[in-house]
Amino acid sequence: MRRRALGFSLVEVMLAVAVLALILGLGFPSVAELIRNTQTRALAESLQNGVQKARAEALKRNRNVTFWLVTPAVGTPDATCTLSAASGSWVVSLDNPATKCNVAPSPTSDPRIVELQANRASNLTVAAADAGGNAVSSVTFNGFGLPVNTGSAPIGRINITHQQSGARQLRVEISAGGGVRMCDRDVGSTDTRACATTF
Repeated sequence: MRRRALGFSLVEVMLAVAVLALILGLGFPSVAELIRNTQTRALAESLQNGVQKARAEALKRNRNVTFWLVTPAVGTPDATCTLSAASGSWVVSLDNPATKCNVAPSPTSDPRIVELQANRASNLTVAAADAGGNAVSSVTFNGFGLPVNTGSAPIGRINITHQQSGARQLRVEISAGGGVRMCDRDVGSTDTRACATTF
C-alpha cells in the first residue's frame, strides 16, 4: 500500500495564487477610490468644523467672528498667508489674519486667532463662493449666529473636489440662517445627501 504525500502540489499552489491575484486585482480599484473619498471627506469635515467653530464663538462671545480661507492651500499658514477662496487651510479669528497667520491663538493679540487649521491634502481642489457664485474667502457670524455682510458677501458654499476622477464631490453649505451642512454633489435631488444649491 502506498502512502499519500502530505502538503500541496505545485498545481494547487499556483491555482491558489492565481485566485488570490484575481481577487486583489478586482479589489484594488475599490481601495484606491475609498482612499480618495476619505481624503475628500476629511477636508470637507475640517472646513465644516471650522465654520461651525466660528459660529459657536460668535454666539459665545456675542460679537462678530469670522471663518477665513487662507494660503497656503497645502501646508501650515505662516506670516505670508493671504486670503484665498481656493484654499483648504483656514483660520477662525476676530480680525483679518492676512500676513499674521503665524500669531499664536490669543484673545488679545491681533488678529485674535481662535483656531487655525492647515490642509495636508495636495490632491484636492477647494472653491468657495457666495450665494451668487462669486469667489469669496470668508464668512462672518454675528452674535446671533447669522452670517453677515461685512463689505463682501459671505461664503454660501465651499466645493471640495478630488483631482483624480471617480471620487465623490462634496460641498459645505452655509444657509442665510447660519446652518452649516455637508452634502454630496453627485447624488440625485431626491436623495437626502443632495445639496440644496446647484451652483
